[in-house]
Amino acid sequence: MVQTILIIGGGFGGLKLARSLNNKAGFEVLLLDKYNYHQFQPLFYQVATASLDPSNISFPLRKVFHKSKNVRVRMAEVQEIISAENKVQTDIGDFLYDVLVIATGADTNFFGNENLIDNAFPMKSTVEAIQLRHRLINNFEDALHAKDENELHRLLTIVIVGGGPTGVELSGAIADMRRFVLPKDYPELDFSKMKIYLLEGSPKTLGAMSEKSTEDSCRYLHKLNVIVLTNTVVKEYDGKTVTMQNGETIDSAMVIWAAGITGNVPEGISKDLIVRGNRIKVDRKNKVFGFVNIYAIGDVAYMETENYPAGHPQVASVAIQQGKVLANNLRRWEMKSPHVEDFEYFDKGTMATVGRNLAVVDIPIPKAIGTKIHLNGFIAWMMWMGLHLVLLLGVKNRFAVFGNWIYNYITYDQNLRLIFKEFYRPKKVE
Repeated sequence: MVQTILIIGGGFGGLKLARSLNNKAGFEVLLLDKYNYHQFQPLFYQVATASLDPSNISFPLRKVFHKSKNVRVRMAEVQEIISAENKVQTDIGDFLYDVLVIATGADTNFFGNENLIDNAFPMKSTVEAIQLRHRLINNFEDALHAKDENELHRLLTIVIVGGGPTGVELSGAIADMRRFVLPKDYPELDFSKMKIYLLEGSPKTLGAMSEKSTEDSCRYLHKLNVIVLTNTVVKEYDGKTVTMQNGETIDSAMVIWAAGITGNVPEGISKDLIVRGNRIKVDRKNKVFGFVNIYAIGDVAYMETENYPAGHPQVASVAIQQGKVLANNLRRWEMKSPHVEDFEYFDKGTMATVGRNLAVVDIPIPKAIGTKIHLNGFIAWMMWMGLHLVLLLGVKNRFAVFGNWIYNYITYDQNLRLIFKEFYRPKKVE
C-alpha cells in the first residue's frame, strides 16, 4: 500500500525529509510551500548588504526533484489542518494525507508590538532581505540632500536589535560596507558620522555560544566601531526614534529586527499543544502529541530530551537531522520493522562571522560534555565560508557565491547596490 506523505514547508527540515524519501517505494510525497524555491537563510544578511544576489541563495524546489518519480511540489499557503478528515485546506484547494509533516519553520517575533511591526525591518525571507537592502541604500541617497543635521544623523544611524548570530553578522557586514564601499559610492558624505548600534536584551551577544566566542565577537565588533549595548531592551520605534525600556532614545531612520523568532503554527493545531515560542510539542520521534499520523520537525517543533530539557536550538542542523531521522522511521514503519529510533541531536558546532577575516567557531568535543574547541579570526572565517558553501543547494549557486566572495575579497567591493523603485517603495516618515 502506498502512503501519501504531505509535507508543509520547503525549508531545511521539509526538504531533507522529501529528498530522503525521493524515489523510495511505498511513498507518494507532496511538498507544499508558499514559495516555489528553497531559501538559504544563513546568507540572508549578505543579500541585505548587497554582497550576494537573491538568486545565489535561492533554489527552485521543483528542480531538486527533476528525476523524481514520487515527489511533487505545489506552491500554496496552508489555511487549516483538519485532522479528523486527514485533510489540509490551502488557497489552491484541499489535499488529503496518510501522514502529515509540519515543517513550517519560524517567523520574526515582534512580541505583539504594532509600532515595531509597522516600522522595523525583519529578515526572515529573501523578499524581506531585498526590501532591507533597498531601504538601506535608499537612506544613503536621501542623506545626500538631507535638509538639516538632525535628519542627516537619523539617516546615517542604523540600529540592529538582537545580538544573536543574525544581529552580529549583519552589524559586521554593514560596518564593512562603511569601511570599504560607502565612502567611494558617496564621497559627499562623512561616514565618520555614521553610527551602527547593536542592541541586545541579555548580558551578552551570541548567548548560545561559548564565553570565548562572546568575548571575541564583542572585541571584533568594537574593532569595527559597532556600538554594542547589552542589557538593553527596545520598547518602541515610531520610524524616527528608538525608545528603550530605561527611557534612553536613539534617533534612527532604520531599525533591523533580529531579536526573536516565533514558530509558524498552522491553524488546526490545538492551543494545548503549543508552548513557549509558539512551538508544537512532539515526542522523541517528532510525532505531535495526541496524533498518530501528524509530525512536526525543525524550528516549529518542541521536543524535550535529557540533553535539551527546554527544547532544541532553532537552527538548520536540528531541522536537517530531524528530517533525516523521520524519513528513516517512516521507511521502517512502512516495512513493518519494530526498530525505530528516537531523535538525538548531534551538535556539530556553532559559528558566526563578524566581518572580513573575523569569525568565531565552537566545536564540541565528543565524550567531553560541556567542553568545546574554540577558534577565531581568519581560520574560523574560512571554516564558516567552507561550511556554508557545502550546505548551499546547486552547483551553480555554489560557484556564484564563491565567485562573489572572491571578487569582494580582492576588490573590497560589492556590485549589487541596486534600487528597483518599481519593485519597492520605501516608507516615508513625515
